[in-house]
Amino acid sequence: MALTVMLLNGASFHGGCCRHKVLSSLLGPLLSNSKLYSSYRRPGAEPEKKWSWQNADFSFKKGIDHLKTQLSLLKKETQDYLRGPGGHPLSQHLLEQTRVLWQFRSQEDLNKWVISSDVEIGGKSKVYIKLGRNNQAALLYGTLNTEVPRDGETKYSGYCSMRSRPAVGSFNRKLFYDWSSFNSLYLRVRGDGRTWMVNIYTDPYFSHQKDDLYSYFMFTRGGPYWEEIKIPFSKFFFSSQGRVQDNQHPVWLDKASFPTLGFTIGDKVDGPFQLEIDFIGLLNDRAHTEEFAYETYDKNTPV
Repeated sequence: MALTVMLLNGASFHGGCCRHKVLSSLLGPLLSNSKLYSSYRRPGAEPEKKWSWQNADFSFKKGIDHLKTQLSLLKKETQDYLRGPGGHPLSQHLLEQTRVLWQFRSQEDLNKWVISSDVEIGGKSKVYIKLGRNNQAALLYGTLNTEVPRDGETKYSGYCSMRSRPAVGSFNRKLFYDWSSFNSLYLRVRGDGRTWMVNIYTDPYFSHQKDDLYSYFMFTRGGPYWEEIKIPFSKFFFSSQGRVQDNQHPVWLDKASFPTLGFTIGDKVDGPFQLEIDFIGLLNDRAHTEEFAYETYDKNTPV
């Protein structure tokens, strides 16, 4: 116990930048209820005066159970790796034209996603998610409110989002998606006529890249009928901190650089919204030959 407390308080791995990452992989179940990273704090709010390790539950039994779970996951990952790419035979991987990434049929499928809104910055928008009729889809609904919080700092408000949880392997290793065999995102949705943003979040190597993402619009037509939407990856544009960048480049599908996918509504229209999602998948459209939809150029043109 004393050794663990000493590690949490004073030990430093590479100057302290990787301390939480190392400890979270080793003490994952023990620190499940603690905050190792500082969350957003509204202007004027008092900081927490409690150390993160004081909320930890140091249980030897939980540690043993967690170790058994991680070893079983490692065994399954090894078997899938030996079987072929993505756990499928090589012949199936080469001939694969479509792949379903997320399908919403149970509460377990919904638990793979996280919803958020401008409440985190003091806004008044509300968002909820539940299973649709006959447990055949995810129903994302709520109310958008563009009223700006009166904190003296926030200038814009009015958004709601739904984002997939990062895939995690054995011993809390990050897993990345390899979508290099496909060229389009394929969805079956039913909306209310409002416009959504589909976002691909990157996994940054440097801290200043944490707000980088690739985005494109998803237009829903409303009405009682389902629609199938195909969004080529060549249409996604690059932005950072909410600003579209001059230096555009396509999504690196073979670089394993993005761990999550998300949907955001922020069309500045107050009122209720609703979006049903049946499944989210990938498509290899042979008729689509466009590599990138936007102009690319060098910042410093050679003379």
